[in-house]
Amino acid sequence: MSERAPEAGRSTLGASALLSCAYFAAIGGFNPYAPLWYKELGLSVFAIGVLVSLQSWTRLFAPYAWGALADRSGQRVWIIRWAALASFIAALGFLLPPTPLSLGVAVFLMFLFNAAIVPLTEAVVASCITDAEGRMDARRYGRVRVWGSVGFLASVVLAGWWYQWLGLKAFALTTLMLLGAVVWAAWRLPVQRVKTVQHDVGAPIGAVLRRPEVGWFFAGLFLTVLAHSALYTFFSLYLIELGYGKGMVGLLWAVSVLVEIVWFAFQGRLLESGSLHRWLLAAALLTALRFAITAAFGQNLALLILAQCLHALTFAVQHTACIALITRYFPGPLRGRGQALYSVLGYGLSGVLGGLGGGWLAQQAGYASVFWAASAMGLLGAICCWRSMRLHEATLKTA
Repeated sequence: MSERAPEAGRSTLGASALLSCAYFAAIGGFNPYAPLWYKELGLSVFAIGVLVSLQSWTRLFAPYAWGALADRSGQRVWIIRWAALASFIAALGFLLPPTPLSLGVAVFLMFLFNAAIVPLTEAVVASCITDAEGRMDARRYGRVRVWGSVGFLASVVLAGWWYQWLGLKAFALTTLMLLGAVVWAAWRLPVQRVKTVQHDVGAPIGAVLRRPEVGWFFAGLFLTVLAHSALYTFFSLYLIELGYGKGMVGLLWAVSVLVEIVWFAFQGRLLESGSLHRWLLAAALLTALRFAITAAFGQNLALLILAQCLHALTFAVQHTACIALITRYFPGPLRGRGQALYSVLGYGLSGVLGGLGGGWLAQQAGYASVFWAASAMGLLGAICCWRSMRLHEATLKTA
């Protein structure tokens, strides 16, 4: 059975890079500035945390549902296309008179549909660059994924200046324009129907999840990304409270994405210098350091820039290593659901707990306390990554 259609190749990777660029440009224009828009609308810190966490609530079930549908139907690209269009339609709700209910419904539906885009696009890309033994070409993956970082970088910087100039009253229309670009890019992705065999799509995924090294891997993933939920939800609010302007907020986000781009561009050779599990352990430890610096030295711009530079390791390294391991753990017809589990456990449950728990903690003890808690989560994540690594090494010795 062939995982990919015969025409899969350079055109698919190019279109996937374009879609990644558009998608993360939309995220760069939305995620860092949505909390500031909510605040300008008069919402409380806890209400902002709830609204931001809605994105993660959808990640608890939507990516796996989309992945299972794609694995069973073989129509990954068509699902990506229609999900992008539905996400744009849902965002039209931002044009309604803003109330907590209308905002909540629009945000929930928007992310419910776009939860299909990243995991299914990752599966499409992986099918083009994975060999028969399940090894993913990290260099070619980086050439695709780097465009997502480029899109985020351009968007987050330009949006900072844009909102500094026009104010956040332009937020809703700007979001719709960015989502329109996602729809356009999604419909440029070549259609490739994945060949499926019904009995290949059922029980084997349970056997994979029962492997101890896989369980500890997902635990480390969960805790490391949980730490980063402080960044995604509260970093912009923290900076504004410390007296930074919206333009500087955008630039500080841009620093992290710039180093991320450098990593993705050169990661092929760098990843070969160490095992994937060791890279995950290093990423978790540096996550703890990064957010401790952010909490303790937020007023010191130089140290804050240094902490943002660690994003190349705490996010980019961690992301590529996770995608490569998931491609290995969930081969063939399990790949769509494997990538979906990455979204559910990494960016679903962690985001919900981070948004709600961080919102409560910020109200009780201030934003710095959220980043101290994030540092602690990074340390716990490192323990899980270390355990997964040791189990993996023991498996290799007995093989």
